[in-house]
Amino acid sequence: MATMEDVARAANVSMSTVSHVLNGTRKVSPDKVSAVKEAMQKIGYLPNTLARTLAGSASRTIGVAISGLTNHYFSETVRAIEAACAKHGLMMFFADTHDDPRHELSVVQALHQRRVDGILLAPTADPEFQTLEYLRANKIPAVLVDRFMSCEFDQVGVENELSSMQLVSHLIEHGHRRIGLISGTPGLSTTDERIEGYRAALEKAGLEFDEALVRCGESNIDPARFATCDLLALDSPPTAIMAANNLMTIGVMHALRDKNIEVPTEMALVGFDDFDWADYFSPRLTVMAQPLEDLGARAVALLMRRIKKPDENRQIVRLAPTCRIRNSCGCC
Repeated sequence: MATMEDVARAANVSMSTVSHVLNGTRKVSPDKVSAVKEAMQKIGYLPNTLARTLAGSASRTIGVAISGLTNHYFSETVRAIEAACAKHGLMMFFADTHDDPRHELSVVQALHQRRVDGILLAPTADPEFQTLEYLRANKIPAVLVDRFMSCEFDQVGVENELSSMQLVSHLIEHGHRRIGLISGTPGLSTTDERIEGYRAALEKAGLEFDEALVRCGESNIDPARFATCDLLALDSPPTAIMAANNLMTIGVMHALRDKNIEVPTEMALVGFDDFDWADYFSPRLTVMAQPLEDLGARAVALLMRRIKKPDENRQIVRLAPTCRIRNSCGCC
């Protein structure tokens, strides 16, 4: 546990200066204030009495930092995590990262200051890996959820490449040769892996990859709708589309409806992520359903293991999703 003395040493100031910055008991130069705050962040100092009192004690709480509760997939993931926490007698603090690297770092620091025993994180697309470095530097038990990274943290998510390949191959089996892909937010492993699955299916079928058929939908409804319109405006538009998450599937549906294109008779459609009303759409949506209950349970179990045994080898868990064939792909 970092101390005021550690902060003073890291900031190259006296302990009294650190105290004055924390308590506002004397005016301190802006340069020294900045140095103290940077040192506190770097070494993970918790400037509150309760945190110091509880140092070394288990709080039986975990932090969950995940983006986009407006997305059914992530809201259901949080619900599954909360259910798993309840079974183990854990309390969960939730913070929405808004898929913004700076906000992500801020909420993870706030969770740390509240003395959570560990953190579950769906990492943002941050090229500087600020939050991961903070977790590492402060030796905070953490598990990455949904999005995989090349790092030493425990991680749990679904298998994306083979499952995306399965969806696209299913469209190819229906005779489609020009298949569009609405891909997710750049820089995320889920986006990259689903693109790779799309490409692998085409290669297996001896079909040429056409960059014009891949458009970024930024993992949300409106960008996916605009991306679909771009596909439809091609001289040789696709006859089938795969949307790489649930919100983008809805965006694709919006665009096709606006153009009076019937699914599946004029355009076949498949998507990644199931959701409650997918089976009630007309047509009923063919999707790859992620095992959210298992995902939440495995994430909590991995975090509890890391908290109890901080020096154990890391584990990477990939869960198999389930392909739910309905009729938006052309199946009866």
